[in-house]
Amino acid sequence: MNNLKETAILTLCKNAREAAHVLALADSSQKADCLQAIASALQDQTNEILDMNEKDLLTARQSGLSPALLDRMTLTPKRITEMVNALLDVVRFDDPIGVITDTKILPSGLQLSKMRVPLGVIAVIYESRPNVTIEIASLTIKTGNALILRGGSETIATNMTLVAIIQNALQTVGLPSTSVQYIENPDRNCINQLLEMYEYIDLLIPRGGNALQQFCRKNSTIPVITGGVGICHLFVDETADIEASLKVIQNAKVQRPTVCNALDTVLVHKNIAKEFLPKLVRVLQPNGVTFRAAENTLPFLREFAPPLVISAGSVDFDTEWLSLVLGVKIVNNLDEAIQHIQLHSTQHSDGILTNDSANASRFIASVDSAAVYVNASTRFTDGGQFGLGGELAVSTQRIHARGPMGLEALTSYKWVGKGNYFVRK
Repeated sequence: MNNLKETAILTLCKNAREAAHVLALADSSQKADCLQAIASALQDQTNEILDMNEKDLLTARQSGLSPALLDRMTLTPKRITEMVNALLDVVRFDDPIGVITDTKILPSGLQLSKMRVPLGVIAVIYESRPNVTIEIASLTIKTGNALILRGGSETIATNMTLVAIIQNALQTVGLPSTSVQYIENPDRNCINQLLEMYEYIDLLIPRGGNALQQFCRKNSTIPVITGGVGICHLFVDETADIEASLKVIQNAKVQRPTVCNALDTVLVHKNIAKEFLPKLVRVLQPNGVTFRAAENTLPFLREFAPPLVISAGSVDFDTEWLSLVLGVKIVNNLDEAIQHIQLHSTQHSDGILTNDSANASRFIASVDSAAVYVNASTRFTDGGQFGLGGELAVSTQRIHARGPMGLEALTSYKWVGKGNYFVRK
């Protein structure tokens, strides 16, 4: 590291480390005032934000971006209001920094406790969704962490407008504007440089497709938390309430199909397939859903012609659709459903629809995903829905944090020992 020349990325990382020292000492009211200022500025500058977003969208359309990506990068007055409300929710949550837990008195007389502290400097590489810029910044400011952002080139104008709002708010309350920084340069070499900055960055989170996450895992010198790639399943057991299950599936697939917790595959018990599968297609067809059907489902779906229902390809059950496409497959029993999920899931969000409590318990015990559901939509895998005060990412790993990463997941702890001039014997 010491032999690196002073690149723009290195300077940015040094500034982030210095800002982290200041942020770690900020009190709760100062951080809350900053978030309130960001929320007010978002409301006051809505038109400017939408203008910049439309500029990005125009370029993206001309570049031929898919409808799914266009939806993910689109801001509307409603979505900006949702950003503001999410910010204010974070304000209302308790500040985890400085919280003392697990206090005990040792045989030596030493009083030992754990104190919650910031992680330090967090870098996030993400794509498409500009609301993520505000969401991540609000959580890192609340937890006293400095932040380096690298968004997709498709949303550069929108993101730079949002980062300017954040930095102005930081300065207003007396915190360093470098507490939140954005890498403007679209050159991919900037990511390569960023991955070498282990002296300055404590945690790297790539929020993007599988290729980005694999690249970061292989090349980063910084600890990496990956997740957010969701191939999500619901298994409809033979005991399930069919009409209620259809409503859950519709919500999981249709409410917002371009996000990582949207449903990708429905597994159906063979004993209800004849009744359930045609109903499933009829319910979802008006929403524009099309189906990739395993060979064993096609005899039950002959009334539906392509392109509504087509035979599933070799990789379809390993695809995160991020669109109104749904895979369907018949399984013989619960064990076969679990085996399919173990083979194809990305361990994000998977669930069972059943009225059999024993089957529900076996499913929970056997499916090793970050979120496992019984009779509920996969769309609940969200920091706000979980009551965590938003989320930085959805981790599908097992170390440090798993599932939606809320405020506490952005902290570590230090041991604090208090004595009376004690010495060890």
